[in-house]
Amino acid sequence: MNGVLYVHNVTQTKNWYSNEVSLLETSNQEVNASLVQRLLFKVARRWVSGNTYKNALSIAKECNSKGISAILNYLGEDTTDNIIIENTIEEYLSLLDKIQSNRIEGCISVKPTQVGLRISYDMSLNNFRKIARKAKSLGRFMWMDIESSQFVEDTIATYLDLSRDYKHSTGLAIQSYLRRSSSDLLHLIEQEANVRLVKGAYREDKTSAFQSMEKINSNFSKLMSMLFEHSYSSHSTFAIATHDPKLLDEAIQLSRKYDADCRKFEFQLLMGIHNEMKEKLVKKGFRVSEYIPYGKLWLPYSLRRIKERKRNILLLARSIIQS
Repeated sequence: MNGVLYVHNVTQTKNWYSNEVSLLETSNQEVNASLVQRLLFKVARRWVSGNTYKNALSIAKECNSKGISAILNYLGEDTTDNIIIENTIEEYLSLLDKIQSNRIEGCISVKPTQVGLRISYDMSLNNFRKIARKAKSLGRFMWMDIESSQFVEDTIATYLDLSRDYKHSTGLAIQSYLRRSSSDLLHLIEQEANVRLVKGAYREDKTSAFQSMEKINSNFSKLMSMLFEHSYSSHSTFAIATHDPKLLDEAIQLSRKYDADCRKFEFQLLMGIHNEMKEKLVKKGFRVSEYIPYGKLWLPYSLRRIKERKRNILLLARSIIQS
């Protein structure tokens, strides 16, 4: 009897120990995950204004005081939850009202997959139409962000459909690292589209995208020249969105050749990057906008920013060491 009790107690002790170890490991994992998330958010605040529109509006006002316009983006992507999509639409509609009431010089930028493109083309188009209608009614502008290559065809089609009614209040981003962008841009120019030229920040295979920075930059230069060359005869506007000093200088030279009054285009730069450059461009008479994201879904956006440059990875490492 005592032997059975002893064995039973030993078994209980082992089970208790096993459970406690398991709970401790889970707790440690949660603590580590929480620590990593805090460190990532600390770094992310370099590019993300905060969790709410109030943070974004505050940064926007600061930009406006320096002669820089604001492009506000509510973070989110790859959404298949209808409730989240509906809330996102309401957020953008409300954001447009806030921009208007606060007299912010600026506009909004929306990702197709945060308003339903992963679910269906029609859903995305209808939701974009709601936002575009609101933007137009307030005399505001809506940019459509561009995402990974699987969504590019539908995104361009959505924009062209929207532009029938909202040509002067909507614009579309095009990525220089995609091989297809040259033909896409030519078609968009023919339609007098408003275009934002970016390099691209999504992982793509070599069949659809250039892999070397040399080729990406070369294609950026080519596409940028196309935009400037057609600016004479077009009623559209375009944006050069890069932080590359060489490409910025090239854009300035092209503007002197094709757009002496600097009104056909603007420079667009991300929040937290090359702030001095933004102010220098303003002093030179160029239009400049800062892309200001906000919201709780900051992680995917921030990871792309971290991966873009070695300096950003070092920034993350320094934050980890200091903590």
